[in-house]
Amino acid sequence: MQCRFCKTELEHVFIDLFNSPASNSFLTKEQLNEPETFYPLKVYTCPNCFLVQVDEYKKSDAIFNNEYVYYSSYSTSWLAHAKRYADMMTDRFHLNKNSRVIEIASNDGYLLQYFKQKNIPVLGIEPTTNTARVAQDKGIETITEFFGVDLAKKLTTENLKADVLLGNNVLAHVPDILDFVAGMKMLLKPSGVITMEFPHLMQLIENSQFDTIYHEHFSYLSFYTVKKIFESQGLELFDVDELPTHGGSIRIYAKHQKNNEQAILPNIQALLNKEKEKGMLDMSYYNNFQQKALKIKMDITAFLIEQKKNGKKVAAYGAAAKGNTLLNYCGIKNDLIEFVVDANPHKQNKFMPASHIPVVTENYLKKEKPDFVIVLPWNLKDEITHQLAYIKDWGAQFVFAIPELSFE
Repeated sequence: MQCRFCKTELEHVFIDLFNSPASNSFLTKEQLNEPETFYPLKVYTCPNCFLVQVDEYKKSDAIFNNEYVYYSSYSTSWLAHAKRYADMMTDRFHLNKNSRVIEIASNDGYLLQYFKQKNIPVLGIEPTTNTARVAQDKGIETITEFFGVDLAKKLTTENLKADVLLGNNVLAHVPDILDFVAGMKMLLKPSGVITMEFPHLMQLIENSQFDTIYHEHFSYLSFYTVKKIFESQGLELFDVDELPTHGGSIRIYAKHQKNNEQAILPNIQALLNKEKEKGMLDMSYYNNFQQKALKIKMDITAFLIEQKKNGKKVAAYGAAAKGNTLLNYCGIKNDLIEFVVDANPHKQNKFMPASHIPVVTENYLKKEKPDFVIVLPWNLKDEITHQLAYIKDWGAQFVFAIPELSFE
């Protein structure tokens, strides 16, 4: 395998999570009697550009299809984050009815709706037709195609260019990251701004977030590496924010290299220095991540086995992709966790891939009254523990596996 950015031959294994199904391939009851397809989940570090990456074991068009079950609007905290972003960008870059905001991987319109409310023209690009349909029902024009140079060329011939071109949690999802960034350059007006948000590799490593590794995340990104990738395509980063979302993300701001309207802010060098001080430009930094994951695996499985011996009932909340990575790496099945609750009706009445844990409504949780509730999307900890605070009424505890086994 070669690095998807610099084409260096890859030999250094960052972590091997063994074989598992695609993280969002939920099963119907009928499919439980059919074979499941498992793919390798081995991640490499490039010794040249430090891009951490998984091979394209499952093609992106097979992952992001019309059965894709992730809808952004089911998280209230994520909606609030999107609204704050729309308000901030409108003020900072003086957006109005003459501007155009284009979002790549616009999902169900969770973000563009807030620009639309301000009468700012918007366009969504979203390859999964079922989520795009929800956005279209909100009146958000959405193109249902994968983004890259080919689509960018097509849109520019139609005189569609962006004042703001954005993407949240999409940069890691594209197998051909150079084609993706080159397409963004084409679609950006000369004075336009790109923002991209993605989980920060530094936070993943520092906080043992191995469960954020799954087949639809092709790349795991440091600021240093992203800066190199954007520069290779004629784009320059001029600002960066460190964010708490998804366990620690960064939001980059990019412009054409010839655009002098935006000054390069001190945040750029500050974050580069921070990563360097952590050791992210040294291959030794990427060692021992397998051991971190193994400790979490042993701790959570020992806890579940102990509760089973004691006759306790354990459930989970949040049928998230990261939850599937955790469960499948740890070998946890529906004999140790009885059910998982999720607010998304597109996941309810289905089963988690490989573990076959049934996905149920919140009413089922209230009826069954488990002794422990493992929060799988730990990045939504505050939202979920507030929402489910009533489990304390029957003496239940919340359990978290990442960054280490803990209880509330």
